[in-house]
Amino acid sequence: MVEHGQTSMAGQRLGAPETLGISTLEPGHKPPAMPAGRLVPIRVLLLDDSEEIFDISHRASGRVLFETVCSHLNLIEGDYFGLEFQSRHRKMVSLYKCNPCMRVCPGPKHTVLRFVVKFFPPDHTVLLEELTRYLFALQVRQDLASGRLTCSDPSAALLVSHIIQSEIGDFEETRCRQHLLNTNYIPDQMALMDTIMEFHHKHTGQSPAESDYRLLEVASRLEMYGIRLHPAKDREGTKLSLAVAHGGVLVFQGHNRINDFNWSKIRKLSFKRRRFLVKLRQNVNQDTLEFLMASRDCCKMFWKICVEYHAFFRLFEEPRPKPKPVLFSRGSSFRFSGRTQKQVIDYNCRTDKAYCIAKELLNTERTYLKDLELITVLFQGVLDKEDCVPEALKTLLTSTYEPLHSHHTHFLQELEERLSLWEGQCNMQVKGEIQRLGDLLLKSVQELKALSAQLEMSSECVFALERACVASCRLECVCREFELQKVCYIPLNVFLLSPLHRLLHYRQILDRLCKHYPPTHTDYSDCKAALDDVCKLEAALRPGLEEIENYQKLLELQKDLIGVEHLAVAGRQLIRLGCLSKLSGKGLQQRMFFLFNGVLLYSTRGITSTNQFTVHRQLPLHGMTIRESEDEWGVPHSFTLMVQQQSLVVAARSESEMEKWMEDLKMAVDMAEESNGPTADLLTAKSSGASEVESEDDHRGSQTSLQCNGNDSANTRHRGNTTAHVCWHRNTSVSKLDFSIATENQLSGNLLRKFKNSNGWQRLWVVFTNFTLFFYKTHEDEYPLASLPLLGYSVTHAGESENIHKDHVFKLHFKSHIYYFRTESEYFFERWMTVIRSATASASRTRYLNRTEPD
Repeated sequence: MVEHGQTSMAGQRLGAPETLGISTLEPGHKPPAMPAGRLVPIRVLLLDDSEEIFDISHRASGRVLFETVCSHLNLIEGDYFGLEFQSRHRKMVSLYKCNPCMRVCPGPKHTVLRFVVKFFPPDHTVLLEELTRYLFALQVRQDLASGRLTCSDPSAALLVSHIIQSEIGDFEETRCRQHLLNTNYIPDQMALMDTIMEFHHKHTGQSPAESDYRLLEVASRLEMYGIRLHPAKDREGTKLSLAVAHGGVLVFQGHNRINDFNWSKIRKLSFKRRRFLVKLRQNVNQDTLEFLMASRDCCKMFWKICVEYHAFFRLFEEPRPKPKPVLFSRGSSFRFSGRTQKQVIDYNCRTDKAYCIAKELLNTERTYLKDLELITVLFQGVLDKEDCVPEALKTLLTSTYEPLHSHHTHFLQELEERLSLWEGQCNMQVKGEIQRLGDLLLKSVQELKALSAQLEMSSECVFALERACVASCRLECVCREFELQKVCYIPLNVFLLSPLHRLLHYRQILDRLCKHYPPTHTDYSDCKAALDDVCKLEAALRPGLEEIENYQKLLELQKDLIGVEHLAVAGRQLIRLGCLSKLSGKGLQQRMFFLFNGVLLYSTRGITSTNQFTVHRQLPLHGMTIRESEDEWGVPHSFTLMVQQQSLVVAARSESEMEKWMEDLKMAVDMAEESNGPTADLLTAKSSGASEVESEDDHRGSQTSLQCNGNDSANTRHRGNTTAHVCWHRNTSVSKLDFSIATENQLSGNLLRKFKNSNGWQRLWVVFTNFTLFFYKTHEDEYPLASLPLLGYSVTHAGESENIHKDHVFKLHFKSHIYYFRTESEYFFERWMTVIRSATASASRTRYLNRTEPD
């Protein structure tokens, strides 16, 4: 029986039903039965300062009371919380689940237990429920008011601004000021009122749930977040404080952390009377650290807290109870009772693969809509200000992309609403109606079929923009300047083709859903119908897509190369580009090669402001022979190209790279033999005279070529992160098939990143496209903070020897550069590994044709 005091603010704000059962148990189970016996009323003060009275049997354990409270709150992630009370010595003591309530609570009729956050995870994103985050936010609010959560004035003001956004909504100066005068959130609040209001003004539009999320995002980065100080002294009598956190035991002097002992470094924690002992692993200076606490009870209480923190954050499952000794008992038999953090996370419905697929769709849709906005808002806004832009081009861009932008804006809104309901609490009857995706996708795909003309015209937009730039140097400069802005993180033409690429992603999403669902599932029929429609639409557009993608890459290469003309013409295909070492009189020298149907070019990179590649020579493929020549020249992974009684010896960096080059070269030679047509001269008149003899000294030829091309601003500034430049720096290559695979494998979402020699994890919004990871603080940011091209990198699982001790961690490494990334679930770990491998492992033609997509 529960008697209500104040109405629960959590229930009011979230609209939660009174009880739908308790989630800290396995599905289908009920809370522990109430033992027979006399009922005793126990008062519990909740985090929103409301008080509830629970009638509990005088024989009930702490677990029964705690789970009754969780059931009353309808709290799914109750394992992060606990109950505490004030002991006879006026110390706050935890009510342990294994102990009888009446034995540990002095005078239960007059004792008020507090429901509090017990375990503070360092990453707030593991808190999956809105109600859980709300209760954590209330705890942060209490810690701020009490002075327990100390921080700088700007951080305190930012925290309060998120609290009042959640409490009173959007900023209105008079209302905000009056609220701050009436409600005190932090000590010395008056001095920070203007700063708080300034921050609050920036939060317009944030829902209470979003404000809670942002509050925890800020709070979790603070030094004193979740810290509970326990007074102690060291051996010299210096006053200190001990605390325990997710990572280990901490030592403070005042509010400054002066030492920490990671769990991996601790061999044993124990106590003897007032002495708290920390035994370290293989520490040459000191094996055991000793701290003196106020009393034996204080020492034992802190030891118990350490035991629980270690078990909750480090163990995979609840530890088994220690067997009772037959005769004599030595030491404490206390053990952590409850689920570990891993068990809490694994329990939720959100490990369901269908949910993860839906979350992937949501994340990538957010990125895609941002890409459409770059065209419809930013780029068209630039063009509208210019007189050099033909009206026909403006009309074409508007009529093509604005209907698509409108459609996907509405689709994203529906998707966000569906995922919000999916993540919420619901009974089984409602669950089947909202935890599905096929109906939304089927509706969206059918609407896209009506927009097939716009999808088809996106290719024409690339052609039309290029024709207009050729006709107008001013427009070419405008486009080049726009492309150099941070917001345009990939080549502009790729944004124009994004609607066609998005169809490929929808096909992948629907294919995974259809493989996941059994045919009898309620969502299967809609997913299958949507998949059939997407496949038909994609098949109709694919021939044009392959042509325009090749054209787009030729346009990009034209900007990278000096000394060639008429590169982007009908019929020319890019087959492979990348680095090989050319054998000359001075030994092996790095060169950049470009393989097209009919011709092979090689070049050097100039030391100029643009670092473009100067082409030195073209080799016709008609009549070319290729043979391995490692034994002949004594150069590893070398092969010889013979054409027109001339030879060229080149070497790859590895055997696999050599095999890919030879395979593609032989394929290109076969294509040239079948065509029997003459090879068009790609070299410009200024460079053709020197095309047969390459300069073997420095790169003065590159500088001269650049100067001969003039000083137009569109030519003197250039993106330095193109695929060709990355291949040059990483000494690798990319094929036409690699580009095709990369187009299909794009992904967005949150990742935790850690550098090799750092301790903390940084939460980032990450977009993978164009062989590159782009890092944002949140998905709402306009442009990336940084990028990491992945060509040449290797991706592996993090090994046990690397002391990561986290689940779902993969490692990216290239030479001495090492990065660790952590995902939120096994599904996203596999997805990120899949898409990153598509960029880090170049595919051979044979392997690509024989590949099958993993489920």
